[in-house]
Amino acid sequence: MAYQQAYSAYKETGVKTASQGKLIVMLYDEAVRQLAIAVTLFQNNDKVAPQNIEKLHNSIVKVQDIITELQVSLDMDKGGEIASNLMALYVFFNQQLLDANITQNKEKIISIKEMMVQLRDAWEQASEKATAAAPAPQMRSSIDING
Repeated sequence: MAYQQAYSAYKETGVKTASQGKLIVMLYDEAVRQLAIAVTLFQNNDKVAPQNIEKLHNSIVKVQDIITELQVSLDMDKGGEIASNLMALYVFFNQQLLDANITQNKEKIISIKEMMVQLRDAWEQASEKATAAAPAPQMRSSIDING
């Protein structure tokens, strides 16, 4: 029990202190994880067992929620063509996931997962470059205790 509380506190601190780029990567990570879970719910015949239908639905809905969060985080004014292209991709992803949820289409889920992995990797690279390019915090050489 204490371990779980400590782990939850650690994760919460990680989210609260993460940069915007890192938060986006974290959203992608969770979306990819949920899509991987969804894929595992299919049997060898590419059908979902009745007891796993709700789990499949829940995983897909979580991904759709994440995509919606990514959509609202886009700055369409500053983002220009990149933001417009990402918005179009996110709309496409949500449409495909809606259809995959209704028809239980494993291939669509795999396809979206692969595209999201590519986007996640691109965001991670951009985030790392932005972090590396950010100026280092200025440290004072001495402490003035007089105020």
